[in-house]
Amino acid sequence: MRSLLRFGLKREEEAYELGILQKSKVRDFEGPSHVLQLLQALQSHSVTVEKVRSLWEILKWGAHKNVALNSKHPSQSLETMASLLVQVRLFEEAEDLLFALESNEIFYELVKGHVAARDWEKGVFVYDVMKGRGKVPSKDCYGVLIDLLVKVKRMCLASRVAFDFVDLGVPLSGDEVKVLEKVMEARNMVKKVLVLNSEVSSLVFDEIAFGYCEKRDFKDLLSFFVEVKCAPSVTAANRVVNSLCSSYGVERAGLFLQELESLGFSPDEVTYGILIGWSCREGKTRNALSCLSVMLLKSFVPHVYTYNALISGLFKLGMLDHARDIVDEMIEVLIAGYCKFRRFDEVKSLIHEMENRGLIKLALMENTISMAFLILGLDPLSVKLKRDNDGGLSKTEFFDEVGNGLYLDTDVDEKECSDGNLKNALVLVEEMLCWGQELLFPEFSNLVRQLCSSLSQIKSMTKLLEQMPKSAHKLDPETLNLVVQAYSKKGLLSKAKIILDGMLQNEFHVKNETYTAILMPLCKKGNMKDFSYYWDVACRNKWLPGLEDFKCLLVHICHWKMLQEASQFLEIMLLSYLYLKSDICHVFLEVLSSTGLTDTALVVLKQLQPCFNLDHTDYNHLIRGLCNEGIFSLAFTVLDDMLDRCLAPCLDVSVLLIPQLCKAHRYHKAIALKDIILKEQPSFSHAADCALICGFCNMGSTGKADTLFHDMFGHCQVNDLRKVGELLGVAIRKDWELSLTSYKNLVRLVCRKGRVQFALSLKNLLLAQCPLDGLIIYNILMFYLLKDGNSLDVNKILTEMEEKKVVLDEVGHNFVVYGFLQCRDLSSSLHYLTTMISKGLKPSNRGLRKVISKLCDAGNLKKALELSQEMRLRGWMHDSSIQTSIVESLLLCGNIQGAETFLDRMGEESLNPDNINYDYLIKRFCQHGRLNKAVHLMNTMLKKHNIPVSTSYDFIIHGFCAQNKLDIALNFYSEMLSWNLKPRIDTVEMLLHRFCQDGKTELAEQFLVDMSHGGETPTRKMYCPVIKSYHMKKNLRKASELLQAMQENGYQPDFETHWSLISNLNSAKAKDTDNASTGFLSRLLFKSGFLQKK
Repeated sequence: MRSLLRFGLKREEEAYELGILQKSKVRDFEGPSHVLQLLQALQSHSVTVEKVRSLWEILKWGAHKNVALNSKHPSQSLETMASLLVQVRLFEEAEDLLFALESNEIFYELVKGHVAARDWEKGVFVYDVMKGRGKVPSKDCYGVLIDLLVKVKRMCLASRVAFDFVDLGVPLSGDEVKVLEKVMEARNMVKKVLVLNSEVSSLVFDEIAFGYCEKRDFKDLLSFFVEVKCAPSVTAANRVVNSLCSSYGVERAGLFLQELESLGFSPDEVTYGILIGWSCREGKTRNALSCLSVMLLKSFVPHVYTYNALISGLFKLGMLDHARDIVDEMIEVLIAGYCKFRRFDEVKSLIHEMENRGLIKLALMENTISMAFLILGLDPLSVKLKRDNDGGLSKTEFFDEVGNGLYLDTDVDEKECSDGNLKNALVLVEEMLCWGQELLFPEFSNLVRQLCSSLSQIKSMTKLLEQMPKSAHKLDPETLNLVVQAYSKKGLLSKAKIILDGMLQNEFHVKNETYTAILMPLCKKGNMKDFSYYWDVACRNKWLPGLEDFKCLLVHICHWKMLQEASQFLEIMLLSYLYLKSDICHVFLEVLSSTGLTDTALVVLKQLQPCFNLDHTDYNHLIRGLCNEGIFSLAFTVLDDMLDRCLAPCLDVSVLLIPQLCKAHRYHKAIALKDIILKEQPSFSHAADCALICGFCNMGSTGKADTLFHDMFGHCQVNDLRKVGELLGVAIRKDWELSLTSYKNLVRLVCRKGRVQFALSLKNLLLAQCPLDGLIIYNILMFYLLKDGNSLDVNKILTEMEEKKVVLDEVGHNFVVYGFLQCRDLSSSLHYLTTMISKGLKPSNRGLRKVISKLCDAGNLKKALELSQEMRLRGWMHDSSIQTSIVESLLLCGNIQGAETFLDRMGEESLNPDNINYDYLIKRFCQHGRLNKAVHLMNTMLKKHNIPVSTSYDFIIHGFCAQNKLDIALNFYSEMLSWNLKPRIDTVEMLLHRFCQDGKTELAEQFLVDMSHGGETPTRKMYCPVIKSYHMKKNLRKASELLQAMQENGYQPDFETHWSLISNLNSAKAKDTDNASTGFLSRLLFKSGFLQKK
């Protein structure tokens, strides 16, 4: 597979190398100048491993023919060859030239190359060769080599190189000292630097101080500062003081501080705060107060933590009155202390004092204790004051104002500190570091994880890891994976590589997502050295990306034409995702085809075909790629195979192919593609026509192009105004006449685009070509202008028509009437409608309907009736919309009689169309109590064989029920069912209610039975009136049966009916048998939930 993928690149390389040889004109390597010329020619072009390796073999062959490698090749050729070898990472070959080289730069690059390849042994070897030959490595060379040796934990070698580095007299920084694990080595190095009078960064002393803190060797640390006659920074000194307090107590820390002050160290408020805090913790309040007085004498402002410590210390000693003295400084801590000792009277006093000072604001009914809990960050709902109901008052901690014994039901010592607020957490970390403290490792690890989840916090995460390196080195693999992923996504690849290298060195598990995260940006940015290294590592560790990541990374790999990696990637995916083979192959073909490697994709396809079949999308990708690469012969072959499988190419592929098929004199195939487009995507026929015109012109068939051009204009569906302008220009230059169909489509397009002047120019052009069709040309233009809301331009055109004595016909009038309505110009529409009628022309039904509807909506009922009168005089039908608009306006005006008269006149003059629909008016007349008119309208519809909707019957039935005309209502109900119309639920409920009121309970019950037999479930409102009716008639058996049926359908009767039936059981018992009565009662009670089965 991999050799096949290299096939495409190999041909390119052979041709390229041949071009270099031709340019150099070197047939036989007769002298050193020829070799140098060849190397320089290669250096000026893109360099690949294969090309450099080939030239290396040529160089060795030439050297062998000329006895010695060094004797016949000048140093410039050797240095150029070595530079090329290092550039493509052929380090072993470059080492063969090592002893023949003089250039320092080549040595530097070779060391850096070995370091980049993580080969520390060869890096040290080249470094030793340089030192042996008296060459001085650069500072960068020292830096990368020391970093690598530390990463692979070769500390002895790292120390040796670092001391060599110091011998150069270069100023020492903290980074160089950090590479040394042993504090003594760092100390000796600093002393050596100071002897050389070199500048030493203050960070160096800090790192040494931190190292001594880890060892708890404070005596040796002090001697070191005395020896170098330099005081540490405030940050380092605070950490030492805090460590001393933790390990040996505050007294020894105070003595150490005095020694540092003698060396010139100036403590700050944090230093004294640390001593105060530990003093309070150890119960040495006098010492704490002494430190506080020193702070105040030096005009230092105590930190909030210092006040916390002082107040806590006073509470621990029971000195409550003294604690009260600092209420102005630390009110919250005072509240917490009083709460802990259950001194709630003092708490209330403090809250009221805070309110008086404007620090807080209490609501009118708000409890002071609840406010105290809120100040302390506790939820008042979760902290409860419970009453002690035990007679012995065993739990009582304090008493309220009325003497109730109460106790606090919470643990006030617990404090929640993790709320996901990263900003507050980072501020806390900074403060802890200033105070010489560090986060505990679990909290540190959790904070790092949270920072990784937010790309905006990556800078903060980096700072945190640098501030706490010891904790950073203890992070578990899970967290380290997140760190690498976060750095990679942010583009901080150097930091991501450092963490990942450490993980690999420690043999930690690296997740698939981590490898993918770092490979993606490396490949995207073209960092091929690092990409190749991590690619090899990932493949060795059985890295397996997801399908989406596979596609994204493959795009970058193919962009750089790394065919070997692409083939390996495909192999990994196919072996790992057996059930996704088809999807993987689809993605692979798509990516290769879109990145200029379609010929390679075809080679791979031949090997995949037994287990993979191309689908419609794959064919399109291949053909598109081949066309974009200019390989049209292969594209035609793929097209033939595609068509043989009855698959059609997509639109853009067809448009690419059609001109090339014509150019290759395969226009029958081109026409076949056009026919496919017309069949499957007729709305894009213009694209096929354009492509075919270009193809015919390319092959010299201008006659066919002309014919197709005319046809295209006649059936134009384009929306590309630029293309229309180009085609129109061709038509004008060739004096072609536009057909009316072409004109119509062009006007439609330019009006839609808002190009009114273009449309007017088209009108003038066509009037000049076809003056006899002037009226049609004007009608088309006005139709599309009005359709797009250009009424002002239409008024100008109408004026122009009057000036030219062009009279509107019936079609034009209808266009104008309806068009002005679309533009919300009712007056103009009405004007042309009345003008049309006065000329003896009949407007379209749509125009009449819309104008009358708009008149009624505008409140101009008089004008609508006048227009209706004109229609009546001419015997024109009034459709449903016209009648509904006029009648509705009359009803809104309260003229019910006028509405009825209008409808009567419609019937008398036979102006009702066959499809008349009065459903809306039936509803409206029912609402106005005119049932007879509603029935008349329904009968009119039925005579015209138009069945009303169920809603019309519902309104009529409701109306007759309201008038207590049950027989008529029942007739309409039966008629409704005969038309298979389903009544509304409230209609049936109304009928049942009226039947029961009218004493027709048996008929109402039959309704329920019929509904149940018909598969419908009666509602509770249907059951209740029937049950009550039987109950009123003392027919308890019927009532109980219906009640049972009601309960079986999931309904419960109201309590009054239920209880009434139960209370009447005694009277029913005399008439029924004992068993029957008992059965009924038990069933009734059990169904209602009063009795439970045993």
